[in-house]
Amino acid sequence: MPERFEVGLPDGVRLHVETTGPADAPVTAVLLHGWTLDGRAWHRQLDALTGLSEGAVRVVTFDARGHGRSSCMALPTATLAQLGDDLAAVIDAVAPAGRVVLVGHSLGGMTIMEYAHRHPAHFTARTAGLVFVSTTAEGHTHTAYGLSPRITRLIRLAETTGAGVLARCGSWRPPRPLLRALQPSIRWMLFGDRCDPADIRLVTSAVARASLRSIGGFRASIGAQHRLDTLSALAHLPAAALVGDRDRLTPPPCAESIAAALPATELTICSGAGHMLMMERPDEVNAALSGVLRRVLAALPADAVSAAPPRPGDASVVGTGA
Repeated sequence: MPERFEVGLPDGVRLHVETTGPADAPVTAVLLHGWTLDGRAWHRQLDALTGLSEGAVRVVTFDARGHGRSSCMALPTATLAQLGDDLAAVIDAVAPAGRVVLVGHSLGGMTIMEYAHRHPAHFTARTAGLVFVSTTAEGHTHTAYGLSPRITRLIRLAETTGAGVLARCGSWRPPRPLLRALQPSIRWMLFGDRCDPADIRLVTSAVARASLRSIGGFRASIGAQHRLDTLSALAHLPAAALVGDRDRLTPPPCAESIAAALPATELTICSGAGHMLMMERPDEVNAALSGVLRRVLAALPADAVSAAPPRPGDASVVGTGA
């Protein structure tokens, strides 16, 4: 059973965090979910990592502000910059020592880049490996939804306008009956050739937990981010990037530009897969993640100092039981 925490941030937001594995593991893998999702998106990776290396890896997932079981936030903090700060706080609070491997899907991958940009010394001191899943370092540069340029421009205009409206709706959450009616659209946007009905239900459930403020508020920041220069300074790290060739949100050119900025990155393009690779292609994602973790573990000295138990830093940690 995972151990659950609440991490309190300086602005009063409380993040729901779950950890599996010993607190003194020499390596901690932090898995960051995508926009409108929550930590449950990684359930197939959690199962695989449990048996990776006895006691050597601790796994952390958390729900971003305004998502899942984390609390809502003030609209001005619905930015990637704030998410980068939040990630630094979570690492300090839950994994204050030892090496960290960061794994990000979509918004989660962009959060990792923002953390590296805003906290370069902290990032360098802690981060030992990277895995980018269906994400981008170039905002919406390559996002065409698999449609013609003219239709893409119209959809982006409607999406941007709608996001502005949603951002002003506060902590309200999408009504579940509406989301059930939109499941065919969700399936088209997020998945490729194959889709387990259970995955659609999980995604719909996650969107239902996200506040309208977070659904709308993060859109501008996501579209504007450009962090290829930040990535180019991280070329020494073991890394992997994965993308589906049917991804309508972060298509293959997004992962290819990440791989170009990180020349040692293992690039995997999954045929027939969409945006939700953790669910659609868990074997490929698990293999890439396991590969990076093994490289990080192999580079540790035999007498690597174990991580200390979680302690409060600028963020507070409150245990909530298993």
